[in-house]
Amino acid sequence: MAVLERFGPLAGRILIAIIFIVAGYGKAVGLSGTAGYIASKGLPLPELLAAGAAALELGGGILLVVGWKTRWAAAALFGFTLLTALIFHAFWAVPPEMVQNQTIHFMKNLAMAGGLLYVVVHGSGPLAIDDGK
Repeated sequence: MAVLERFGPLAGRILIAIIFIVAGYGKAVGLSGTAGYIASKGLPLPELLAAGAAALELGGGILLVVGWKTRWAAAALFGFTLLTALIFHAFWAVPPEMVQNQTIHFMKNLAMAGGLLYVVVHGSGPLAIDDGK
């Protein structure tokens, strides 16, 4: 159990962060496509939002992995993830053939938000720059 207590939080942070790092990198190298998708939802300043999303996902994911400013990074990603669920995965407002897919994405975002909220409450755990704070 001591091994799990020591390495489990790091493994958990890495597993939570992977999706944000990969998505953030994808947004960074494909900003125009991301901006187009954001614009399709009627949001203002799509280029700025795309760059901000890329920076938040990539930076926040890296901060989670290394465990620096972990609670702040998790809180920012928590808010981002909930907003993303509501704006981009609104399963209640799509054609019937898209409901199942968008419901899955919405629920995935809720699960991710739950993991992030756990990190906000309990901190990074051991093997982090924050040293468990």
